[in-house]
Amino acid sequence: MRSGPFKHLASALLAYAHRLFILTFIAVLLHVGGMARAEEIACTGTNLVAELAEKDPQLLAKMKEEAAATPNGEGLLWRVEKKGVAPSYLFGTMHVTDPRVTEPPETAKTALSEARMVVIETTDILDKQAVMAAMLAKPELMMFPAGESLTDHLSPEESKLVEEALEMRGIPLQSVVKTKPWLLVSLVSLPECELKRQQAGALVLDAKLAQDAKAAGKRLAGLETVEEQLSAMASLPMELHVRGLVGTLGLGDRMDDMIETMIVLYDGGETGMFRPALSGLLELGEEEAGDYAAFEETMVQMRNRTMAERAAPLLDEGGAFIAVGAMHLPGEGGLIELLRRAGYEVSRAD
Repeated sequence: MRSGPFKHLASALLAYAHRLFILTFIAVLLHVGGMARAEEIACTGTNLVAELAEKDPQLLAKMKEEAAATPNGEGLLWRVEKKGVAPSYLFGTMHVTDPRVTEPPETAKTALSEARMVVIETTDILDKQAVMAAMLAKPELMMFPAGESLTDHLSPEESKLVEEALEMRGIPLQSVVKTKPWLLVSLVSLPECELKRQQAGALVLDAKLAQDAKAAGKRLAGLETVEEQLSAMASLPMELHVRGLVGTLGLGDRMDDMIETMIVLYDGGETGMFRPALSGLLELGEEEAGDYAAFEETMVQMRNRTMAERAAPLLDEGGAFIAVGAMHLPGEGGLIELLRRAGYEVSRAD
């Protein structure tokens, strides 16, 4: 495993790269902090991939080679066509409030203005009561049962790290000891600046697209429910979630660097670089590689298949603008390839 600033990066990147749309909202909902004007809050961070150009150009070249071999690994906007219906569009998003992300490219704006309907991962994110109702309906997804707590799954060393890291964020361990680790990761894997921006009213791109669609009188639809998203995350093994929590907290101030790295890749439409960035920045051990595979199957591949199936009838109506996390686009099991296999013609539109 690499030492120094890249230590624990794998778990943190997993937590961030596979972040569910709904978890961004939950993190803000749970966080207690001061308010400020969103435009006054700026994040700082270093692009870790760019650092490699000087520190390890061979590794960077290897990462770029892997990205180049990833099907559909470049581009955020894709045109989806089927004979007899108006064209639709598939657009990759990132669930943060950074201005580089929330201001879509002109090609996407044009496609959005022409669309009859806008489709996002889940429309439940627009209704706080719906989110809270889903959380309360199945508390076992988020809370440990009687007689069990987070510390039961931590070694003494891990307990100390978690306690100290949470205290630095103003969260006493005992106040969240009954909370399952995956929910805590959704809270601590966002830097303070991002949490404050969202608390101040800044919207992540998906929510902004949905809000604009409603204001324009367009039909709005979702591909998943909040309960499905929560259940998917909760279905992963407890030990995987614990390692993710410990690794994320161990990253400390490097969280801003992780955010910056992913934003720069996204801003450049380099979706094929997401996975090489993870494996390239850290030489994954067997356990971490297994964690990644489990995350990818549950949080990307399985959900891709569900999204493709549910998107089909909307695409068949024509004129849809479908916006989902950019991680869902590239690869053999990505939405682009799945839609092609379902009989749609999909071509890059940006």
